[in-house]
Formats: sequence, C-alpha cells, structure tokens
Amino acid sequence: MLIELAIAAIRAIVMLLLVLNLSAILLWFERKGSALIQDRIGANRASVLGLGSRLGLPNFGLVNTLLADPIKMFTKEDFVPDGADHFLHGLAPFLALFPVLVAFAVVPIGDSVTIAGHSFDLVPANLNDGVLYILAAIGIGVYGTALGGWASNNRWALLGGIRASAQMISYEIAMGLAIVALIATYGTLSLQTIVREQGGVWFGLLPRWGIFIQPVACLLLLTAGMAESKRVPFDLPESESELIAGYYTEYSGGKQAVFMLTDFAEVALVAMLVTTFFFGGWQVPWLYRDGFHLAGAFVALPYWAVVVMGVISFWIKTVFFCCLQILIRWTLPRFRYDQLMRFGWKLLVPVGLLNLVATAIVVVLAGS
Repeated sequence: MLIELAIAAIRAIVMLLLVLNLSAILLWFERKGSALIQDRIGANRASVLGLGSRLGLPNFGLVNTLLADPIKMFTKEDFVPDGADHFLHGLAPFLALFPVLVAFAVVPIGDSVTIAGHSFDLVPANLNDGVLYILAAIGIGVYGTALGGWASNNRWALLGGIRASAQMISYEIAMGLAIVALIATYGTLSLQTIVREQGGVWFGLLPRWGIFIQPVACLLLLTAGMAESKRVPFDLPESESELIAGYYTEYSGGKQAVFMLTDFAEVALVAMLVTTFFFGGWQVPWLYRDGFHLAGAFVALPYWAVVVMGVISFWIKTVFFCCLQILIRWTLPRFRYDQLMRFGWKLLVPVGLLNLVATAIVVVLAGS
C-alpha cells in the first residue's frame, strides 16, 4: 500500500514539474517566435555574469525568459488598488491556475510499466471517468478570471471578467459536444482506454487515430479549447487595445505571473487533449508491445524501449500542438465581440450537434 501511494505521489509530482517547465518553455517560444514572425530579434540581452558573451555563445533569450523575468516579476511590489477586495484579489490567480493543473492528473503520457512487482499506467490518476473529471476541472476555471475582474474595483477589469465568463461558458458547450461524440465512438470515459483503442492500423498502414474517425470533433475541440484559453483570436477578455489587460489589469508581480502561467498551462492542456483524443496519445504508428510491424516486416524491441518511445511520442505531439496554437495566436486577427459569440453559438454549437447526431446514427447502425 505504501509503495503504491509513493508511486502515485511521484507520478503526480513528475507530471506537475513537466507541465510547469513546458509552460515556461512555451513562453520563451512565443517571445522568440513572435519576434521571427514580426522580423524582430526578440529577447537576447540577459546573461549569467556575462559568461555567454565572453565565450562567444549566442543568446537566444532563454536567460531572459526562464530566469531574469521570473525573478523580476516575483520581486515586484504586490499592488492592490483602493476599494478592492484584498482576499478575493489574492485568491483569484490561485482559482485560475489550480483547476488547470489538477486537470493534468488524468492525462496518460505512456503505457503501463512494472516496478518492484507493481504494474501501473503512466498517468497520475487513472480514473475510469477521467473525461468527466476533465470537464469538471475546466468548468470551474472561470471563477478565477471572473473574481479577478470583480475584486479589482476597476471597470475595465470587471468588463474583462464578464467577457471571460460569457466566452468560457459559450465555448464549453461546443467542447462538450465534441467530447460527447468521442465518448459515443469509443464507449468509455477513461482517457487511457481511449488511447489504447487508437492502437493498431487499418488496411495494414493507416493508424487508428481518432482524427480519422472524428475529424469534425477534432476541429471543434481545438477551436473551442483555444477559445477557453482566451488567446488571440479569442482574447476578448484581455483586449489590450480596449481593456488595458482585461481581468488582470490591476495585478502585478507574482499574481500577474500566475495569470500568465495559467494561459500557457491551458495551451499545454488543450494540446494534450487533442493529442490524447485524436492523435493516438502515446501510441506510435506501427509500434506494438513487441516492436515495429509494417508491411510484413518486423523489428523486435524490448518492452522498456517501447514504453520510452511512447512517452517521447506523446510529448512530441503535445509540443507540436502547443507550437501550432502559438503560431495561430500570432497570425490571425482578433474577433469582434459579436463575431466571437456568433461564431460559438451559430457555428460551433450547431456543427457539434450535427456531428453528435451523425455519430449516434453510425454507432447504432454499426451495433445492430
């Protein structure tokens, strides 16, 4: 029992550290990526005691993003405006970040392994109803942004919080419809089972990934997930040109850093969900537990190598979709607010309903 608890704690800590470090790296990628897109150099000044310049090493802005800027933000004054609710003002960043972090607990990053006679899956909490857990965690994330806007005693922050609430509630419906269609397809609420169902191939070549079964649901989930993360072209709750910084206008220092970290953690969560539901998760095309099988050829591999390749495959796919979201963020213009609502309610929701009805018909006919 103690060994199982220790293994579960280690899995949770490792997952948390991976997510936090990935979020920091995504911030660096966004800064340098946006600089390249806009023909700028980007962050390239800070260094550790000038060692890089003395050795003639290039500065890619890693010290700025991963060391200098965090130290600067967390040592800044924690300013709370007059008339603000001090308790809720401090609680809001935590309420925004915590639901996102706990949502990662059910995301499988690899197949089952055996250590000291104990077999377990590479997922912090392998719940049979993990999909419902994800939806519940995402659903309560709106409280942090709404409270942050309301508790700041600032009209622009309040408007940003109201926009965030309306936007997140609206696009959760489209996301839920996409996930329900996926549940109807695979007949399970377990994320690990959904990943295992995507193993193998069709016609000896095509991977059995969810993208080939539910392409519409994939587009719905990716689009709605980007809207849930409140980033361009769905960044109406922040809208620098209209609302200064939206719901976190009156935040500074460490609290502002937590809100920024939440944004990138949400980007990572959306990428992991798209990877898990539609691109095989940790599955590698043509790779089985004993090795590669392709076109009659067979390459034997030890099982530990198969597991490691699966974990690497999962993170490569996740990083790809994280980068894709960042590139979209720096490519598309922002919606107007009426366009945002119309796009969610009059396009995504009807398409999600039609896709769900079509999925139900196919499932019933296939089972009869």
